[in-house]
Amino acid sequence: MNNGSIRASLVICATILLTAGIYFASSVFAPLTFALLVLALVWPFQEWLEERVPKFVALFLTLTLTIVGILVFASMFAWALSGIADWLINNVARFQAFYVQTTEWLEEHGIFVAGIISERFDVAWLIRLFQEVARRLNGLAGFAVLAFVFLMMLLLEVREFTRKIGSLGKGVGPKLVEAGAETAALIRRYMLVRTLLSIITGLAVWGFALLMGVEPAGAWGLLAFTLNYIPFLGSFVATFLPGLFALAQLDSWSAIVVVIIGLACIQFLLGNYVEPLVAGVALSISPFAVVFAVFFWGFLWGIPGAFIGVPIMIAVITICAKFASSRWVATLLSGVPPNLTARKR
Repeated sequence: MNNGSIRASLVICATILLTAGIYFASSVFAPLTFALLVLALVWPFQEWLEERVPKFVALFLTLTLTIVGILVFASMFAWALSGIADWLINNVARFQAFYVQTTEWLEEHGIFVAGIISERFDVAWLIRLFQEVARRLNGLAGFAVLAFVFLMMLLLEVREFTRKIGSLGKGVGPKLVEAGAETAALIRRYMLVRTLLSIITGLAVWGFALLMGVEPAGAWGLLAFTLNYIPFLGSFVATFLPGLFALAQLDSWSAIVVVIIGLACIQFLLGNYVEPLVAGVALSISPFAVVFAVFFWGFLWGIPGAFIGVPIMIAVITICAKFASSRWVATLLSGVPPNLTARKR
């Protein structure tokens, strides 16, 4: 076995061990990574404040603003789920009637599925689904507290830590510092793009649901806004759930089909045309890399992993592009043409 094969084997083994460690230590690494993401977003504000007020005052104001922003976002998501769950509980009879009508129609055509469906799905399944989502969200309380502690420590030590990294020898330190600054700038741009697209998506879904009479329209709009921060998975849920509720609300199959196609078109047009136009080449990532990041980190860390998967991929691409030995990774994962990637030193 030559040296290249040995090195490749060692890299594969190290990657497997690292992935296993990240998975089993998710209670620590997930909130730490989320804290780093928030740090990239709020550090310019913290830096601006430190030039005008004492450091601890700046820290207090930055943390307060961050908490308020996260609470507002979480409240919108909770309000959307609460509105949908309340409507569902108050209109269970509609779903039961739709279930009965559907099974009767199928049985008239020789398709007997009532027994199979009743074993795996009933109206109460939707209620249990929302209860399970609420339970998992409550379980994120410990995650949020630990992420807050990490963020506070990072804001206090970011300058010193940057200085230590920059002092690393063989030119590694300055490249890492440069990669960190570029990653933070790209993540801020990425989150700005996602926020703008989420607002547009939320308004479009709200307006379309209101037009088609799919209740509760306001809750569907807010749900689409919040879930749009998770690529692919969020769009799928924001399309599937209103379509499912439309089955019990609308009188004709043609209207139901229009709702499903309309919601899918909103997500498709915004995700495949508007987002690339707004983001530009600076945020270009291979579609495969985006899908992989969302599902891979979602598998490892659940909802937080799906949310921060793409920013992690942005960091990986930016750091790998700084070193000749790993630049091929950036070339494969990035949507930027190879000649542009090679210029990043």
